[in-house]
Amino acid sequence: MSTMHTEAYPRLVADIGGTNARFALETAPQVIEKAEVLPCQDYDTIVDAAKTYLERAGSPKVLHAAFAIANPILGDWVQMTNHHWAFSIETTRQALGFETLILLNDFTAQALAVTKTDKKDLIQIGGQKPIEFAPKAVIGPGTGLGVSGLVHSAAGWVALAGEGGHTSFPPFDDMEVLIWQYAKNKYGHVSAERFLSGAGLSLIYEALAKRDNIKQCRLKPSEITDKTLSGTSPICRQTLDIFCAMLGTVASNLALSLGARGGVYLCGGIIPRVLDYFKTSPFRSRFENKGRFEAYLAAIPVYVVLSEFPGIVGAAVALDNHLNNVLDTQTAVQGRV
Repeated sequence: MSTMHTEAYPRLVADIGGTNARFALETAPQVIEKAEVLPCQDYDTIVDAAKTYLERAGSPKVLHAAFAIANPILGDWVQMTNHHWAFSIETTRQALGFETLILLNDFTAQALAVTKTDKKDLIQIGGQKPIEFAPKAVIGPGTGLGVSGLVHSAAGWVALAGEGGHTSFPPFDDMEVLIWQYAKNKYGHVSAERFLSGAGLSLIYEALAKRDNIKQCRLKPSEITDKTLSGTSPICRQTLDIFCAMLGTVASNLALSLGARGGVYLCGGIIPRVLDYFKTSPFRSRFENKGRFEAYLAAIPVYVVLSEFPGIVGAAVALDNHLNNVLDTQTAVQGRV
């Protein structure tokens, strides 16, 4: 019977979003090196991107790999939601010559990374101390809206794999009803991700600009945040205020659903770019605005995660868990032979 080389390093770990593919080598347990970001649009396939990275990293011999990806993993075939890549996991494993290739949802990986995040990479936004071993909520606006959570068990922290970003968005006040109506007329179903993403930031601006008959009714997310931070556009400031308030609503809904007294962790690329503004934005007041459960939510700490490659760290955790399970299974089988 062949035995898998479960302790072999380096391992290839990646975090693949709709815009960028982040690759790195794990050269020892939780030692991440040679991280590099490759634009997805520059490569026809995920195999091309991975091969390019490995060549740039010196063509190391890799046996095991894990890719966190912005997509549900429902079987062998993966069709990305926010990018054109579509592939078979097994065919990709064979094409890259790996013994092991696992894929997991990117926010499952983000959640696993939270368990390894250094305190210096967490900025607390309100709340008190987290309750030890209580569930944790993980949510993050970026190219899309990722949602996950962590539940403690006898085996440690278990990350939830879900697609909470695609739940229906709940407008909070008349302004959000107006924006929601604009999005509904344009798209039909309005998910939380429609607003809480880079494209969502532009969509909120577009709805406000149409309301105010502003000719330039479309701006890129980076233009909106730049104009907000420079104080040159009141409507951009209003856009970002509404975005943060909406995030407060959705994050508090998640916290209540999970009973996340262990904290809410904000990941993704948008919030860290506007961190100083975010600290005093409408986010926290909206997060706590839940009527009879205001005190419950006021106690829950919210953290902005600033670690550079949390998806990669989470992919490494998932890969190690997988290989340990394989090793345990092999040991059990050998014990029965």
